[in-house]
Amino acid sequence: MDQPDRIHLRDYVISAEIGAFQTERGHPQRLRFNIDVELRAHVTGVDDEVDRILSYDVLTGAVATVLADRRYDLLETVGERIAAQVLSHPRAAQVQVSVEKLDRVPGALGITLVRRQGRVKAADAAAPVRVIFHGTGIDLPSGAVVLVPDAPGLPVPQGGNDREIALLALDQAAWALAGKLGLTVADSRTELDWAAAEARAVVWAPARMTRDVPRLSPQPHALAIWLADKLGASRLDWALPEGQPLPELPAMFHVTTGRL
Repeated sequence: MDQPDRIHLRDYVISAEIGAFQTERGHPQRLRFNIDVELRAHVTGVDDEVDRILSYDVLTGAVATVLADRRYDLLETVGERIAAQVLSHPRAAQVQVSVEKLDRVPGALGITLVRRQGRVKAADAAAPVRVIFHGTGIDLPSGAVVLVPDAPGLPVPQGGNDREIALLALDQAAWALAGKLGLTVADSRTELDWAAAEARAVVWAPARMTRDVPRLSPQPHALAIWLADKLGASRLDWALPEGQPLPELPAMFHVTTGRL
């Protein structure tokens, strides 16, 4: 029988405050996570491109996102939420999550659960998201929105890796824009998928996801098109000042000047 490919995270230990007993409050304890994911399709023909696979960052990111959200009484709740995070990725078919406390008894105590979702098309599994190239002031629409910052237009060092410098400048622009608008910065697919699932607006810092993508221009408009395609965005808007020329865009994308 043809067996599915799997990826896993083993013996991943993080300290966190958790537990229903009063003696556990105010005292972080070690938690050990083991996550095993069955993939929807075999890992073939991916051309060594990270964005065409289910990255291991999805697993560590799911743990970090869930633990950062709130304090929990039950390991079962943590396991359920991690499983949901992983299964939100379109390449995940089934996940097994084990969460153990390491400091309550001489050994380990915990929970193991298995969750599976129906085999649906990747586009159907992803939450709808709207990408906006942010070149001017806008009134943010409701729902899942990813803002792509425009280039900051500041002097940059010469003689180094020009592409890397341009991407890092965009990351700085993302943090500045997020601070101005009171939003969160997202620099990974896991964070973007989580924001889409939660119908939140975030600002994208592109360096982490695009640094190793060959032949991808570091120009903001090219990155916005790339991101919209990767996320299966429902639309890509261009919020540009009046009179600013538009880059050459695929016909499928909506164009807006000024406020949306």
